[in-house]
Amino acid sequence: MSVLIAAFYFFYFALIGVHIIFVPKILTMVGYDPLHVGIVFASAPLVRFAMPFLFLKGFKLDQKVFFLSLGLMGIGAIGFYPALEHFGPLLLVNIVFGIGISLVLPYIEVISLEQIGKERYGRIRMFGSLGFIAVALILVHYLTTPQSGIVFLIAMAMTTLIFGAFIGNRQSKLPLSECDAGDESCRFSLMGHLSLWIGFFLMQVSFGPFYNFFTIYATDHGVSLDTTVWLWSFGVIAEIIMFYFQGPLLRRNLPAILQITAFITVFRWLIVAFFPDHTLMLFAAQSLHAFSFALFHSASIAILFHLYKARRLSQQFFFGISYGLGGFIGAIGAGALYQYTPTYLFVGGALAALGAGVAFRAFNNR
Repeated sequence: MSVLIAAFYFFYFALIGVHIIFVPKILTMVGYDPLHVGIVFASAPLVRFAMPFLFLKGFKLDQKVFFLSLGLMGIGAIGFYPALEHFGPLLLVNIVFGIGISLVLPYIEVISLEQIGKERYGRIRMFGSLGFIAVALILVHYLTTPQSGIVFLIAMAMTTLIFGAFIGNRQSKLPLSECDAGDESCRFSLMGHLSLWIGFFLMQVSFGPFYNFFTIYATDHGVSLDTTVWLWSFGVIAEIIMFYFQGPLLRRNLPAILQITAFITVFRWLIVAFFPDHTLMLFAAQSLHAFSFALFHSASIAILFHLYKARRLSQQFFFGISYGLGGFIGAIGAGALYQYTPTYLFVGGALAALGAGVAFRAFNNR
């Protein structure tokens, strides 16, 4: 199962890499302005935020729903090709794509934590980072037309679907926890750890400028597309190193780790804001991805795995509140900032990360 999960992570995050690194650039090549790019990229996170609330009403993230989400992910990816030059259809297929990816990863993450454990999790999860960097380095040489990038998106989605189906078949019936069986003693609630969830939300708001506009921002400041892809790749290399060696860190105070990673992220976005055309400084900022993404992500899912008995639901809400609602607000906010006050794009990200750090500090001191 570990090999299948590693392969799934590789192709899933290769798919995410195409989507967040190249699709914004593809949309500008087609002729969309920054605000329209922000709206398109806000739609999938908004769906990702809404989906977990359905599971409070009796739905279960079981094998059937997992296979359905794989199908929606594939259909959404294929739909990008005919819809690319038409804003309404493009928005619709991105929503379908967003529904699929909002359910696929939480299902796999719980399997990873249950079967591999938090200390070995990073060494399997790093294959996702390898997929992300591989597709970035390959696609930059073939992105000659918008359609060529969409073909890569479809190919990665189909391969992810295949490996996801293999895992779904192997894990034919996840053992239901007491929470899944409806035990009132372990009902899921956000309010018991509200400051933690606020921190998750604000941390992803801070990534809105990076995930949606970093490629456009860097190239607009004179950095070549090749160098920009190497900047993305360097950040992922730092992430891979952290994933591989972070095991001992995850035995420490997880709330303190969340707090530290948020404040490091503030520093990272300020570097990007004040040195947008200084390549060495941008590489220095990207090295901090080891903390602001890799260590933050692992500490987040580990702390939820221990705080909540409803583990699959807590992972869904993590992706929904952070990458969903946080991603939605971050994308819309980044689009508006870059449209009207581009100089303050990453200053806005730094302020959001500062808010996350304050929230995590409140959670740590509770």
